[in-house]
Amino acid sequence: MTDQLSQAELVRKSLKRRYRKERRFRAYGIAAIAIALSALVVLFADIVGKGATGFMKTTLDLQVELDGEMMYLDDATDERQLKMADFVEPLVQALLKEIPSATESDRDAVADLINPYASVTLRDALKENPEWLNTTRSMSFLAHTDVDVYVKHAGDDAYSIKLSQQQQRWVDQLVEKGIVETSFNDTFFKNGDSRDPSKAGILGAIIGSLLTMIVTLALSFPIGVAAAIYLEEFAPQNKLTDFIEVNINNLAAVPSIIFGLLGLAVFINLFGMPRSVPVVGGLVLTLMTLPTIIISSRAAIKSVPPSIREAAEGIGASKMQVVLHHVLPLAMPGMLTGSIIGMAQALGETAPLLLIGMVAFIVDVPEGFFDSATVLPVQVFLWAGSPELAFIERASAAIMVLLAFLIGMNALAIWLRKRLERRW
Repeated sequence: MTDQLSQAELVRKSLKRRYRKERRFRAYGIAAIAIALSALVVLFADIVGKGATGFMKTTLDLQVELDGEMMYLDDATDERQLKMADFVEPLVQALLKEIPSATESDRDAVADLINPYASVTLRDALKENPEWLNTTRSMSFLAHTDVDVYVKHAGDDAYSIKLSQQQQRWVDQLVEKGIVETSFNDTFFKNGDSRDPSKAGILGAIIGSLLTMIVTLALSFPIGVAAAIYLEEFAPQNKLTDFIEVNINNLAAVPSIIFGLLGLAVFINLFGMPRSVPVVGGLVLTLMTLPTIIISSRAAIKSVPPSIREAAEGIGASKMQVVLHHVLPLAMPGMLTGSIIGMAQALGETAPLLLIGMVAFIVDVPEGFFDSATVLPVQVFLWAGSPELAFIERASAAIMVLLAFLIGMNALAIWLRKRLERRW
């Protein structure tokens, strides 16, 4: 009886220790998740805090007198006169009228409040509407980058205010009068890159990313699926096949910059293809994405029950018919999911594209696969390393756009998996 009690006591103590360990393990897991979520919240809060103002622009709403004598312009339809005309003076005079405390001697300080590209905006407007000459028009122009930084970040130690005390007082007066306003930054989505932060946009990077992803998808998906079908359904089990499988698995773990070196050596140096074009970028990302697509496609093919193959063969279907008509349609949801995840990984890559020249400063929006282009991650890299602090918010805003694309692609992969998956 005593032995039985002692054994029961040992069992109870053992159970208590086991339960304590389970509770500790559960607490460790909850703590790990909490730490990960906290880090994610801090990261997103920092990005959103810095990038939210990147979606806002600062403008000057002015009554501009388009005096031909002031601009040295007689005919607004004459291209030669338009090139030689002075489109800065009307802007300066319009701004001087809105600042009563400013005198003609303050002309240079007042001119520094106007964006350098405002004169180009005025010239283009007059070129499209020649009848505006010698009239007064209400027009909106981008403010100077220093004004934009002051309006949005005054008092923020992370940004240095370059305006003088007098210029800051003028800007405050213009804000009170409604001359200086902030609004949604459509310029950010309509322009390519620029040396001026207030004029810089991500349209060129978005189009470059889209063209590069089209090339990557057009090559990596059919090649990856075909390779997976061959290795899983047709390839004999021998040393060569084992060697190929091992290398595919190893390639999935190779650092992405190695694929950039391969693309530089093969596509550019050996084949002489142009640098910084979406076609070369797509080829490099195809090499990087193929292992992921092959591995996920093979897993999807393996998940198809053998009974499907046996039933198809039992009614006289050939091996090719079994694969194309039965196995491939049932495995396609998993293949699509893996391909989308691989494409999302490729969309966020920077290192391989830097080596093939897509780090170049590209102002024009690419129109084709062989036009010079950059991509969103590289654009973020360029802006983050810029000496202009005003590019900080542009880089953070571009990161937000990139994250939106990545989250959207992963959400699409999850939706396709839930929508198309079959349960056996």
